[in-house]
Amino acid sequence: MRVIKKRKKWGGSRGGDIAIFILLVLIGLFMLFPIYLSVIQSIKPVEELFVFPPKLYVQRPTSQNFEDMLKVAGSLDVPFSRYVFNSVFVSVVVTVAQLFLSSSAAYVLAKVRAPGVKAMNKVIEIALLFTSSVTYIVQYIVMAAMGMIDTYWAITLPYIATPMGLFLMKQFMGQIPESMIEAAKLDGASHLRVCWQVVMPNVKPAWLTLMIFAFQGAWQITGYLFVYSEQLKPIPIVMQQIAAAGIARTGVSSATVVVLMLPPMILFLILQSNVVETMAHSGLKD
Repeated sequence: MRVIKKRKKWGGSRGGDIAIFILLVLIGLFMLFPIYLSVIQSIKPVEELFVFPPKLYVQRPTSQNFEDMLKVAGSLDVPFSRYVFNSVFVSVVVTVAQLFLSSSAAYVLAKVRAPGVKAMNKVIEIALLFTSSVTYIVQYIVMAAMGMIDTYWAITLPYIATPMGLFLMKQFMGQIPESMIEAAKLDGASHLRVCWQVVMPNVKPAWLTLMIFAFQGAWQITGYLFVYSEQLKPIPIVMQQIAAAGIARTGVSSATVVVLMLPPMILFLILQSNVVETMAHSGLKD
């Protein structure tokens, strides 16, 4: 009698499940460690900040670093609320514009048969290899010629179109069954209506993920190369100026790091459950 032995797959037994769980926990702790360290540093008193070797805990927590940060921010020539408005305005405009442009262009590249689409897809893939800092000089020359230096255009327009956002949306839209789009066209729907009323609801994980990445990138925009007026500067560059006063403001510098990472973290916590839930129920079959 022939005995057939089943091969144990990784994760197919209790031991494998435990090993995977431990591995995921270690990876999660590794990713959370920088956040934990930033928070601990921000609530340490000055005498604990310079202890060597540095400790991973705080003995006497204090809010003095945040109070000093607010005091310095309140003594600036421009009200701190103006900087907050600039960052919120830039982040919202860049996020909404990037979502709209990336989704519209991705629909054309993924679902519209037009000459040059394959070549454009190759250009996008090549553009993924380059960082935005490579194009700073060209951006400055173009914006200077168009009179956009030291305006809101200088810190919004260069960031509303990214190859990563376009590539992400295109990959998700490419999985939409053609039969669904053809059915919408037979009902008289135009490309615009198909894109926003048929395709977009079925790629919700993609545009929610894009929204998180776009806001995170927009919130970190400094614009120090293109904006010189204090009334137009966003929070990151102001926080850098506050923290750049030497060793005396080490605590203030730690507090600014926590303040700057709070808005993207809050947005991620709000949207990540929707992303996971939608991805779990978004199976599409032709």
